[in-house]
Amino acid sequence: MAERVVVAFAGDGAGEGELSWGQRDIWLAMVRQQTWLPNGAWGPLPPGTTVDDVTDRLRYLMSRFPTARTRLRFGPAGEVRQVVAAGGETVLEIVEAGDEDPAAVADKVRVRLQDEPYDYERDWPVRMAAVRHGGELSHLVVVLCHLVADGLGAMIMVEDLDKRPETPVPDLQPLEQARWQASPSGVRQHATAMRHWDSILRQAPLHRYAPSRDPRQPRHWRGQFRSPALSLALRSLSAATGIASSTVLLGLYAVALARMTGEGTTVLRTMVNNRFRPGLERVVCMLAQYGLTRLDVAGVTFAEVLDRARRAAMSTYKHAYYDPAALDELLARVVEERPGLQLPSYFNDRRDDAAVANTPVPSPEAITAAAGRGEFTWTIRQDVPFEPLIVHVDEVEGGTQAIVFMDTHVVAPADAEALLRGVEAVVVEAALNLDAPTGVGA
Repeated sequence: MAERVVVAFAGDGAGEGELSWGQRDIWLAMVRQQTWLPNGAWGPLPPGTTVDDVTDRLRYLMSRFPTARTRLRFGPAGEVRQVVAAGGETVLEIVEAGDEDPAAVADKVRVRLQDEPYDYERDWPVRMAAVRHGGELSHLVVVLCHLVADGLGAMIMVEDLDKRPETPVPDLQPLEQARWQASPSGVRQHATAMRHWDSILRQAPLHRYAPSRDPRQPRHWRGQFRSPALSLALRSLSAATGIASSTVLLGLYAVALARMTGEGTTVLRTMVNNRFRPGLERVVCMLAQYGLTRLDVAGVTFAEVLDRARRAAMSTYKHAYYDPAALDELLARVVEERPGLQLPSYFNDRRDDAAVANTPVPSPEAITAAAGRGEFTWTIRQDVPFEPLIVHVDEVEGGTQAIVFMDTHVVAPADAEALLRGVEAVVVEAALNLDAPTGVGA
C-alpha cells in the first residue's frame, strides 16, 4: 500500500537551451544502452522523522537544484534540448511495510522506481519514497535520472540537503555551461581536445582484442570483485611514490589489461570528473566525461609505468571536456581510415583520493597476507547492452571493489574475471617491488 503526497516546488534558473557537453555525453550513453540510467539508493531515517520532514527534503531538492527541474524536449529531426522549469509539483510516495522487513521493502521500492518507465519530456528526474513501519517512517528511497548529476554531483547534492546552505548554487549551471561551450573559448577547448584524441587514435594498436572465446546469451554481464589486498597495496604505493592513488591505479590497470590483450600499448577511455575547471567544483550536474589515455607499459618497471601514468593523466584531464557528438564523428572517420581500430575499454575510478590518503600505510606483510583473498561474483546477465568493457572502482567496507560491465561477445566472462584478479596481482607485485618489470614484452 502507498500514500501519494503532492509536493509543490519553485526555484531559480528556468530556461531552455542546448544540452551541455556533460548532459549530451550521458544522453548518448542512454541511447546506446537503452536505459535512463537511474541511480538509486535507500537508507534509514532518524527516529521521529515525519512526513512533513521528508516532504520538505524533497521540496528543497527540487527547488535548489536546476537539474532536478530539467526535462528534455525533442525536435522533429531528433534534436534534443533541455528545459528547466521555474516550478511545478511532484509526488512523494509513503509505502507501508506491514509485517515485512522495512529495509527489504525499501530496496524493493528502489528497484521498482528504477524499473518503472521514464518519460524524458514529462517526468521529473527525481523519484522519492519513504517507508513506514509500525506507524513511523523508517527508510528513505531516492532515485535520480543520470541527467541530474554524476557521482560527485550527487555527493554535493546530499551534502547540501544535510547542511541547507544559504548561498546560491553556482552560476555555471548546464544552461550557462552550454552557452560558454558555444563561445569562442569553448570552441577552442573542444578543438584542442579533438587534436589530442585524433593523435592517440591514429597511433593506437589495431585488433587489440581477439574474438571472444565464450560468447553468451544473455549477452551482457556484470560482475564485481572485492579485494582487501588491492586497497592496501594502492595505499602503500601512493605513500611510497607521492602519486595520487587514482593515477597509480590507472597505470597498473593498464598493465593488467596489457597482460590480457598481449599489447604493450594500452589505450583507455578514462573517466574525468572535470570539477577542477573554474566555477564547476560545486555544480550538481552531469559533468564527468571520458578522456583518452595512452600508456606504453612493455619492457619497463612498475616505477616507470607510474611516472608515465602521472604525465599521461595530466594530458587526459586537460582534454576530457568536449562535444561528445563531434567526438563520435571523429571516431567514425578514424575507424573508417583505420579498419580494425577498437576502443572498447572504459575505466572509471570513483574513489576519493583524499580519503584514501588519510588511511594508515600498511606493511608489506599485511599486503602479502591479504593477497589472493579477493572474491568475485557475477551479478547481472541481460540482453540490454552495456558498453563493451567498463570497469568502475569504488572503496567499500572490506577493501576496494572493481565492477566490470561487459559484452560477452567482445570479452569472454572468464577473461573479464581474470582481468580484475589480474589488477589485484599487478598492484600487489608493484607494492612489494616497484623496480620489478611489468611482465609485458617489449
